[in-house]
Amino acid sequence: MLLVRQLFGASANSWARALIIFVLAWIGLVYVFVVKLTNTQGQQAAGESELNARRISQALQMLEHTRQRNEELKQLIDELMSDQLDKQSALKLVQRLENDALNPKLAPEVGGPEPESMFESAPADLRGWNNVAEGAPNDLEAGVNDHGEFEPSLEYEFTRRRIQTNIAEIWNFFSSELGKVRKAVTAGHASADLEESINQVLLQGAEHKRSLLSDMERMRQSDGYEAWRHKEARELSDLVQRRLHHLQNPSDCQNARKLVCKLNKGCGYGCQLHHVVYCFIVAYATERTLILKSRGWRYHKGGWEEVFQPVSNSCHDAGTANTYNWPGKPNTQVLVLPIIDSLMPRPPYLPLAVPEDLAPRLKRLHGDPIVWWVGQFLKYLLRPQPTTRDFLTAGMRNLGWERPIVGVHVRRTDKVGTEAACHSVEEYMTYVEDYYRTLEVNGSTVARRIFLASDDAQVIEEARRKYPQYQIIGDPEVARMASVSTRYTDTALNGIILDIHLLSMSDHLVCTFSSQVCRVAYEIMQTMYPDAAHRFKSLDDIYYYGGQNAHNRRVVIAHKPRTHEDLQLRVGDLVSVAGNHWDGNSKGKNTRTNQGGLFPSFKVEEKVDTAKLPLYAGI
Repeated sequence: MLLVRQLFGASANSWARALIIFVLAWIGLVYVFVVKLTNTQGQQAAGESELNARRISQALQMLEHTRQRNEELKQLIDELMSDQLDKQSALKLVQRLENDALNPKLAPEVGGPEPESMFESAPADLRGWNNVAEGAPNDLEAGVNDHGEFEPSLEYEFTRRRIQTNIAEIWNFFSSELGKVRKAVTAGHASADLEESINQVLLQGAEHKRSLLSDMERMRQSDGYEAWRHKEARELSDLVQRRLHHLQNPSDCQNARKLVCKLNKGCGYGCQLHHVVYCFIVAYATERTLILKSRGWRYHKGGWEEVFQPVSNSCHDAGTANTYNWPGKPNTQVLVLPIIDSLMPRPPYLPLAVPEDLAPRLKRLHGDPIVWWVGQFLKYLLRPQPTTRDFLTAGMRNLGWERPIVGVHVRRTDKVGTEAACHSVEEYMTYVEDYYRTLEVNGSTVARRIFLASDDAQVIEEARRKYPQYQIIGDPEVARMASVSTRYTDTALNGIILDIHLLSMSDHLVCTFSSQVCRVAYEIMQTMYPDAAHRFKSLDDIYYYGGQNAHNRRVVIAHKPRTHEDLQLRVGDLVSVAGNHWDGNSKGKNTRTNQGGLFPSFKVEEKVDTAKLPLYAGI
């Protein structure tokens, strides 16, 4: 690819010179090959004439191939001299020439493959890449990067994920509408034949949906970009983790700028984790070392550092400098941060914003960049102490945890009736069964297994009684300790840490996003896959971050109201989203008209908000 960059950066005459040199070099290689072949022939015995004939045939094929390339190069030089060749065409031709030069099948060895097999196909690794290159979108974002690896364009990755989302949305719509008709039928308003017809439509529609989702997953696995996705995810995560380590370990702690965060926010464990992440994001954005005040933590009096590794190895307290409350002044050394609900003024880098310098890569890699971004802070914060790690390992072993497995979190007790509705076990299991049927759509049989976490021990017992065909992994004792009366104890803390750990390691997550425990597990899950944005089903809310800035989506398909509840949408409008009804429609407010209402979910796309944050040069 260095050749391509040099060619693109030169004038037409430079192009011509470079290509003429390429022609001469190619002819020279062929000449050396023929001379070597002739010398070898002179040394062979008469009994090897058949082998020599095969070598001569190979040489003739190579010369013919060279002649064709020379004609193409001549045409390329002529067009370059007349400024008729665009860069994309030149790129394709030069890449093809480079592939030929690097292809080991164009340099046959003695006793090598038969001549007729020489040019049938590229090696397996190159064959997959060439197919991807030919089918990639026609823009310079897709192609070969500086390391010689094929990578997808933003448009390709975005469209692939949009199709996956809209498959689910169209099923939400049809299943909801036909479900309403079926209810009317069972109420005695239509014949039994109609009821059976509707049931068949629902059953076959569900199969179609599972088949499409299975095909989308196979397309992702076989499109030739999976190696790039894993590599890009690893490199992005490593970059952020190095930046956080640098931020948290200043060379001069005494004079370092610091941000003080008090762990004991008056809420549960998941809420407190999100509070610390919010503090960490502000610390990152202001280039201040995070000082976490955790002594007397309501979950563990000894503090954070006895459960997880310290957030800093070298800077543990605010020192003797004067402290000031947010927002302070530019020269304030130690700043104390309030909870996110009380933060004024509100900076633009709060969730749902991601760093501007990482956004282009994140938008291409991940279906929901803010979830990935939050997950990176949790990855740094939740590095366990050895005793915690041993506890987690023993917990997994004792429960018999293995894959494939669906993580199910059923939140009851204090949430129900105040912040969320009560959902039956059957509602959760409907989506669990759908997940396994999708895995089995091609005829395979998969053991049905779930990890069930709850703050109500009766939920685990109920699920085991109603679904004996499932292997249900869960600890009723942990669920009992999660009740309100015993929640803030060391035993309960161990239980919730284990629950979140196992939920996050599941292949798929079924829960309610109104629960912070569920959202934390989903955020951590993003650190274990290149893109786990679709590995969930929420029975209520869409993903959100408590105290977030506006969640906007951009209209890509205009919409005329069908009823008085609908929004009117124009292409380009921004809609502030309040939620998804999971029936094909979402609820929000059109920021152009300031009107609220419903709109079809598939007619909008996510608008990724970005904020200009420090680049941490040299990290």
